Amino acid sequence: MYGLKAVSLFCGCGGTDLGLLGGFKFLNKKYPRNNIEIVFSNDIEESACKIYDENFENKCTVGDIRNIDSNDIPDHDILTGGFPCQSFSIVALNPPRLGHISENGKLFFEMARILREKKPKVFVAENVKGILSANERKAFPIILNEFEKAGYVVDYKILNAAWFGIPQKRERVFIVGFREDLDLRPTFPERILTEEKFVSLKHVISDHNKVNPKYYFSGTALRGLKKANPKMNKGRIQDMNRPCSTVGAHLAKVSLNSTDPVLKVGGRYRRFTPREVARIQSFPYSFKIVGTDSHQYKSFGNAVPPVMMWHVTREIIKNLSTSAN
Repeated sequence: MYGLKAVSLFCGCGGTDLGLLGGFKFLNKKYPRNNIEIVFSNDIEESACKIYDENFENKCTVGDIRNIDSNDIPDHDILTGGFPCQSFSIVALNPPRLGHISENGKLFFEMARILREKKPKVFVAENVKGILSANERKAFPIILNEFEKAGYVVDYKILNAAWFGIPQKRERVFIVGFREDLDLRPTFPERILTEEKFVSLKHVISDHNKVNPKYYFSGTALRGLKKANPKMNKGRIQDMNRPCSTVGAHLAKVSLNSTDPVLKVGGRYRRFTPREVARIQSFPYSFKIVGTDSHQYKSFGNAVPPVMMWHVTREIIKNLSTSAN
C-alpha cells in the first residue's frame, strides 16, 4: 500500500517519474524506493510515451493536456510537470524566445487548472533557467502568481545536476508549492558535491571501440569544415574528466560547428549514443530504450534527471511528514 499518489504531466520518457518512485541504482549508488504510486501520466509525444510504457506499470496517456478533463485524472497528493520549455530556453533563438506568449509557453496554465480543481498537497514544476529572464523577466512572475492563485505557498530554486552526483552540468529551475492549509513552506535539497568532487563524464561513456561507426563524423565532413572554418571547433569538445555540458533534445542534429557537446576520440569526432545521453541524464542501465535514434535523443534530452528528481522528492516527503506529525 503506497502512502502518496502522484500525477505526472508532460512526463516524457519518465525521468521525473523514476525520480519520484526511486528504487533504482546509478553508478553503483542505490536510490531507495519512495512510498509513492503514480496513478496518472500524460504527454503529447507518442514516441516518448512508448519509452515510458516500457519502464513503468502505469501507462502514459497520450494527448494534449488541454483536452483532458480534470475529472478524468485520479485524486492525488503530488502533481509534477516539466511544462514545455522551448519557448523559455536561452538557446531557443529560432524562433525567438516567446515565453508565455507562445501556445506551448501557456501550458503552465493547464497545470494551474488541475491544481485548482484537484487540490493535491504539493506540486513540483521544472523548467530551464531561461524561464527566469523570459519576456524581459515578465513571464516568470506570471507563472508564480498563477500557482499562488491556485491556493499554494510557492518558492523556487536553481539546482545543478552535477551537485547530486550526475555527470552533467545542467541547471534547472524547480518550483515547489504546498497547499495553503498545510502551513508548509517549500525547501530544496542541499548540494551534496563541491566542484572538485563532481562525477566525470568517463563513468558513463561506452567503450569507443564498440560504438557503431554511424555515430562518428565522417573524415570528409571534418576536412570540409576545417577548410571552411580553420578555427573549428566551435562545438563543445567534452573533457572526459569533468561533467558533461548540458545535453539537449536536438542531439540528433548535432554538428561540429554547433555548441552541442561532442566527443573527440584520437583524431576523430563523434556524437553521443542515445544510451550515453540516458546515462549522462542519470538513467540506470536497466532503463529500456525503444524507438528511432532521433526520438530517443529528443526524449532523453528533454528529460528531468531521475537522480535530481529523487533528491527533490525526498525533500518533499520530509516536509509532508513534518506536517503529518
